Amino acid sequence: MDDRTRLESADSAALRLACGSANSIAFVSGNFNVVHPGHLRLLKFAAEQADILVVGVNADSSPGVTVPQQVRVDNVCSISMVDYAVSLNVPAETFIASLQPNVVVKGKEFEHRQNPEQRAVDAYGGRLVFSSGELRFASLSLVERDYTDADISSVTKPLDFPSRHGFELSQLKSTLAKMAGMRVLVIGDLIIDEYVTCDAIGMSQEDPTIVVTPIVTKTFVGGAGGVAAHARGLGGDVRYCTVVGEDEFASFALENLEEQGIRCDCFADSTRPTTRKQRYRALNKTLLRVNHLRHHAPSPDIQGRMLKAVEAALPDCDLLLFSCFNYGCLPQDLVDAITAKARAKDVMLAADSQASSQLGDVSRFRGMSLITPTEREARLALNDFETGLADVGERLIHKAYADNLVITLGAEGLLVNTLHDGTLVTDRLPALNPSPKDVAGAGDSFFMSSAMALRVGADIWQSSYLGALAAALQVSRVGNSPMTAAELVAEIDGSSYEHD
Repeated sequence: MDDRTRLESADSAALRLACGSANSIAFVSGNFNVVHPGHLRLLKFAAEQADILVVGVNADSSPGVTVPQQVRVDNVCSISMVDYAVSLNVPAETFIASLQPNVVVKGKEFEHRQNPEQRAVDAYGGRLVFSSGELRFASLSLVERDYTDADISSVTKPLDFPSRHGFELSQLKSTLAKMAGMRVLVIGDLIIDEYVTCDAIGMSQEDPTIVVTPIVTKTFVGGAGGVAAHARGLGGDVRYCTVVGEDEFASFALENLEEQGIRCDCFADSTRPTTRKQRYRALNKTLLRVNHLRHHAPSPDIQGRMLKAVEAALPDCDLLLFSCFNYGCLPQDLVDAITAKARAKDVMLAADSQASSQLGDVSRFRGMSLITPTEREARLALNDFETGLADVGERLIHKAYADNLVITLGAEGLLVNTLHDGTLVTDRLPALNPSPKDVAGAGDSFFMSSAMALRVGADIWQSSYLGALAAALQVSRVGNSPMTAAELVAEIDGSSYEHD
């Protein structure tokens, strides 16, 4: 909890100073025995009326109080929209007269009652406003948890796969520990992922249009930037190279990544915006995705500067990850040049080339230790949409000269292919999370964690299992927010096991 949000006593002078003279203040008070949806609606409304929201929690002697004041203050402090929670040991109107907030908000039910706060706000020119907020904010706390809390209870861990390949799940924790400090260089398309959670109103009566009202917007750094953030979350020493636009989204991404300790080489291209994807969601489903992007390759000058940056980073690099979303960041000549220089420095290489709403060819990343296409991406690389999946895997691993190929199959799990003494060995691992909240970022987390596991000496079977656990964790929440090694350890230690 942020200590900034709690004041143990009603010290209005100290609070005024903390808020700053330039900020407007909204004030709400109450017992808050249990924070329920009605409180969230009221507080959301109050927070929208000013720059700072201060909430006063009534004394234990107040009528209707059933929970100790300290517990109630702690509960109020945990609400993200509250800036300051105050332990009130004087009447609310006395504190208001001293603090002089710009607006005092009370529930709509108090509008036609006697309100002692009215005289206090009138004395200094403030406003007393009555509102109970809007119904759609009843689920706001649940929406917030969707973006932050991983539901590891929905993850199952089959034991037959580890048994077949001679490892125990406890070994995965040792693999994770070895990743700390790994020097990882990520190269690829930056994407800003914007999630707009909406309240579904219904169908328009004029035409067949779905009508929604936005509730909350969350913004994440995604694409190859998300891969870099995941690698950093698992303890890597991460450097990231990409192309961005000359706009506020590039600044947002750079600030976000650097705050996480990721060193960035971002090359601005005035001919393109920073790639951004807006997802409009309601009832845990994505209704619409809007892409703001350009597909063309960066200029030869920018490509040359990217290559120089990569070349300078290679002497201090253990693992290089190509994370391509086929939005122009990685033209073939640049890929080939980087690959040649990395091989000369004996740096391990892995690649993922996504083709969801766009086309791509993962086989253009040749000689990788690992490639991780979806089935569609694997078939696109071979222009083959008819033959069996086993045949697709065998042909693609040879076409791309890859050591290991994992074809991800969504709800059907994944198919692991590896060349052992020239012979292709294949096995299937089922999906570990049958109830995903949001599949965005699943492939990124699998790719990054399995490649890092390979680099520290795990075989492809252990690496794939760890990657599958990372993907299961990722899809258990909304948004491509970076995971941590601690979260993966908690998932490994969880008690939900099953046999294939």
